Amino acid sequence: MQDKVLSLLSLATKAGKTVSGEFMTENEIKSEKAKLVILASDCSDNTKKKFEDMCAYRNIKIVQYANKEELGKYIGKEFRACVAVLDQGFAASILKQLENF
Repeated sequence: MQDKVLSLLSLATKAGKTVSGEFMTENEIKSEKAKLVILASDCSDNTKKKFEDMCAYRNIKIVQYANKEELGKYIGKEFRACVAVLDQGFAASILKQLENF
């Protein structure tokens, strides 16, 4: 079965509506451009806490999904612990798929 969440993430990336990596994701959260943050399920506890706190403070949705290798593969990178979705439409579509998951 094709993973619709990762497919939507791939589409958002091709449309230029995502950033990845801790530094870039953190910048987009702080500027409040991030609409959704996706953390890899196998990222470190420190990374999880850091991003959960940042997102909670700014009221940005954050979810854990896939592992670093899968996240990276679908956005055309090697390994990624976190990805920020910058488009409200893509963020809503991904969240809807996660609800059905």
